[in-house]
Amino acid sequence: MIYTCCDENRRAAVDAHPTLNGIDFLEVLDKDSPEEDLRQRTLLVRLLKPVPGGIAPHNVRLEGGERIRDIGVTWVGIASAPPPSPVTTQAERDHFTALPETDRVLLVRTDRAGDFSHYRLILEQAVDSQVPLPDFDPRLSAVAFGFKVECPSDFDCAVARDCSPEPRTPPDLNYLARDYASLRRLVIDRLSRQMPGWRDRSPADLATTLGELIAYVGDLQHYQLDAIGSEAYLHTARRRTSLRRHALLVDYHLHEGCNARAWLHVEISSGPPFALPDGLQCFTSVPGVPARIAPASPEARPLREAAPLVFEPLLLEDQPRPPLHPDHNRFDFYTWGDVRCCLPVGATSATLEGHWPDLAAGEVLVFEEVLGPRTGEAADADPAHRHAVRLTSVRAFDGASRLTDPLDDTEITEIRWHAEDALPFPLCLSSETDEDHSKEMLSHVSIALGNIVLVDHGERILDEALGRVPEARLHYPALATDACAREAPEPLPPRFRPRLAEGPVTHQGQIVKTRLEHGQRRSERLAFDPEASAHAAFQWRVAEAIPQVTLRDADDAPWSARRVLLDSRGSDAHFVVEVEDDGAARLRFGDATHGRRPASGTALCADYRIGNGPAGNVGADSIAHVITAEARIAAVRNPLPARGGVAPESLEEVRRHAPQAFRTQQRAVTPADYAEVTERLAGVQRAAAGLRWTGSWYSVLVAVDRQGGEPVDAAFASGALAHLDRYRMAGHDLRIKDPVHVSLEIDLLVCVAPGTFRHDVRRALLEALGSRTRADGTRGLFHPDNFSFGQTVFLSPLYAAARRVEGVASVQVTRFHRQGQEAPGPLADGFMMLGPLEIARLDNDRNFPEHGVLRLDLHGGL
Repeated sequence: MIYTCCDENRRAAVDAHPTLNGIDFLEVLDKDSPEEDLRQRTLLVRLLKPVPGGIAPHNVRLEGGERIRDIGVTWVGIASAPPPSPVTTQAERDHFTALPETDRVLLVRTDRAGDFSHYRLILEQAVDSQVPLPDFDPRLSAVAFGFKVECPSDFDCAVARDCSPEPRTPPDLNYLARDYASLRRLVIDRLSRQMPGWRDRSPADLATTLGELIAYVGDLQHYQLDAIGSEAYLHTARRRTSLRRHALLVDYHLHEGCNARAWLHVEISSGPPFALPDGLQCFTSVPGVPARIAPASPEARPLREAAPLVFEPLLLEDQPRPPLHPDHNRFDFYTWGDVRCCLPVGATSATLEGHWPDLAAGEVLVFEEVLGPRTGEAADADPAHRHAVRLTSVRAFDGASRLTDPLDDTEITEIRWHAEDALPFPLCLSSETDEDHSKEMLSHVSIALGNIVLVDHGERILDEALGRVPEARLHYPALATDACAREAPEPLPPRFRPRLAEGPVTHQGQIVKTRLEHGQRRSERLAFDPEASAHAAFQWRVAEAIPQVTLRDADDAPWSARRVLLDSRGSDAHFVVEVEDDGAARLRFGDATHGRRPASGTALCADYRIGNGPAGNVGADSIAHVITAEARIAAVRNPLPARGGVAPESLEEVRRHAPQAFRTQQRAVTPADYAEVTERLAGVQRAAAGLRWTGSWYSVLVAVDRQGGEPVDAAFASGALAHLDRYRMAGHDLRIKDPVHVSLEIDLLVCVAPGTFRHDVRRALLEALGSRTRADGTRGLFHPDNFSFGQTVFLSPLYAAARRVEGVASVQVTRFHRQGQEAPGPLADGFMMLGPLEIARLDNDRNFPEHGVLRLDLHGGL
């Protein structure tokens, strides 16, 4: 009987026997043959012991083959004494005698070479006798070989085992039994068949108890299977984590809300300037608790028991801490000796009284009305008249000397702030009280607050142990079909999803800032841009908020949180925070392909913050306590309300919005696509694009209409190109340019009502039909934001705006055309058509008459 065995021990046993001999292996002399015409015709049969004498050609038989069969043996010999000439040549004899252990090598010369199939060499006493030679082991008297072993081949030469694993018998399962009752009946019936003599069915019987226990566990398992089936679909899933993963399949990011932010005024008592201390925590107001509390003082206990909201400074890692100056608690405005003054709407500069050389660009000031303009009482100050600005320049010196008022040598400081922080309301600086309050002159009605720090909602939790990654308990099943290839089972990576002890986890808004470094664009995520306006610190996309959780392992290697792991490499120490509806947060790690998988036995420790959502949107002056060891901090307050806190997205919103997420265009192919993508930029009112063939490639020309008529300068163009580069089609070159402005020329004939001054009517008309923002915050008719690309200019809004002016009895448009292109058509039609890249403009600025002209011809009145 022929066996197929995984471990062949027969050869070693025969080799150790004192007399038994056998075949060890066989070599076909091919490329090393001294004679080219004799290649693959000489077989070197190596035996375990010396070759016995008397072996003739009839003792060697070759069988097998497909195309070439019945190969005969010409002669046989021993390598130590090969046959003489002319049977062999001298070169052959030299090759045979140079072999190792030549007395154990049997030489066999065949009459021809075989094909590519398998052959078998057999040593026997007589032809077809199947009786081995004397003192030869029956199992080692034959050997399989191939003549073409040295020929090039694309196949593996490893021996294939034909021992297949034993087939498994599938279990007899009733898949209809899914609840406790049916499973109990199934187990009891099985026990009855296995134990025919079992008759006791009482609940106290051990077999009955075990059967009911099995049914109970099975019921729980089937419930889990049903839950898994429900979580597999978007419209039936009940867990927030399942919906989050389903939404990611269509690139929709479910957001977990965002925490709120506020500008905090830190009042310093005295002493030299110092940087913001570490570990500062601010709390909402609690009655009976002092403003400043030492970290380990008794006053901290009632504050903690009241469970107020916690705000902490929002700082950037690579930025220095903001400085705090005792002299910067309050700044007074300087009105140059004038009275009843105010900063108008849209103001971006002011003068401060005093010399403030330490005040620097980039710091934030909060303007606040502290007295009622009509009463002079602090309680009558309008809390809505508070505004934060980020300084862009501070001028405290005139050359080498201090900046002063040349009239009386009063020291002053000139400040300017970001255009986006322009005043949205008129800020009263000095006023006169009404008759009920003695008509007194008031100065310093409004002030500027320094020492402003940006804080956000959330309390830090440090060094929370998450346990160790467990060892693998399950292994992948062996899939090999070769029963002899027994490999060690591959361990199944353990599931490690630790849960944070407290919640809700703080999610902090992030912005993407792009800048050029060595000619290349580099993007980074920041909590806020320290170079942008104060208004920009509250502008972010809620879907891009990042959970404030960091991990550390035993080697203090940091692990950082990400929204998704698809962009992470296998070596990146990233993880994802998954939050359920009850606020419980679990951490999910990578699979060693997208994100690193923590090794078994790794101990992790978490630092995170709790506090999220609209609960942090507290009103102004709600933050009133601070815990710090710095004694120079006297008090804290938020002059402006906290804002930015957003509740987590509901499951119904996800089911409604996620199926439509793929409809959002995330690439630019047509000119309309480039225009739509450009309009996603902040500060862009509209955009228009066109495709031009340059002779070698296509160039996309994008004209941008910025809000407020801002120019398309180099800084904006660089940021717009970086934004469009994410969406542009390969082979398209990008160009950003200004829109084509069409200046208008309009003449009005106005009849002024009797008893009305023509001068007042003219001024009111110029404001109503102007291109600037009016004192009440409304826009003039020809404000740049009222017109955009290809927008038709109609006469009817012009008539309506003019007739709303008090004192206008009648109005008639006598001229209406493009400036320098007089034509009666637009006036007769009542409208003027513009091209796709054209925008109407009428600035009526004497310094730039080419930007449009408005002429008023007034009659009547006074």
